Amino acid sequence: MRVIAGTARSMPLKAAEGNNTRPTTDRIKETLFNMLQSDIAGCRFLDLYSGSGAIGIEALSRGAKEAVLVENARSAIAVIKDNLTFTRLADKAVVMEQDVLSAINRLSGKGVFDIVFMDPPYSQDYEYDVLKSLSASDIIDKYTIIIIEEALDTPLDYIEECGFETVKVKNYKTNKHLFIRLKESN
Repeated sequence: MRVIAGTARSMPLKAAEGNNTRPTTDRIKETLFNMLQSDIAGCRFLDLYSGSGAIGIEALSRGAKEAVLVENARSAIAVIKDNLTFTRLADKAVVMEQDVLSAINRLSGKGVFDIVFMDPPYSQDYEYDVLKSLSASDIIDKYTIIIIEEALDTPLDYIEECGFETVKVKNYKTNKHLFIRLKESN
């Protein structure tokens, strides 16, 4: 696992030990950031369920102004901090060691994020609660791009119920990226 592009290009990243995190492969990460390339420079990036921090670090390397990385596994937090230090991007990052719903509440009143990425454990239905929390929060607006990484066969048919609309879906062999935004009010 490595940083694909930007100021930390080709730098290797550590992954947390064990099966609790599932790093996004370099190929999928490259595809994702190619789709986001015009949105990254100068953005505020929120990485929920950060794991190794690779997605937030990639965003910073490619020019994001700030990244907030949220993870509650202590072993993963240590890896995120090591990776941020190694890539010399720690000064642009905030690492929050807590569960995602608590982090969303704590971030309230501290500005809007341009991009929110979430890669929760597959097939656990965490997305529903996170989306409900985000839709009621002031940390996103109608311009915020939210990307959900999930197993290919996971139905996310409650997106609209949570107040969002699907903008784009990118399917891979075993997983997918869903790009969503707040629904426009009529």
